[in-house]
Amino acid sequence: MELPEGSTISDLLKILEIDTVLVAVERNLEIVPKSNFLQQKIGAGDRIEIVHFVGGG
Repeated sequence: MELPEGSTISDLLKILEIDTVLVAVERNLEIVPKSNFLQQKIGAGDRIEIVHFVGGG
């Protein structure tokens, strides 16, 4: 997926229409704290994994 230069984790989640409440994001094998979503820029070649938590039992 290509993003505009300077895009952040928060920008990516908005594009994908993912609510940040029940989600964890990993960038290059490191978990990104939710408090950093607005500042953490995504660079060319970065590997992003998004895990969405779903309730159940």
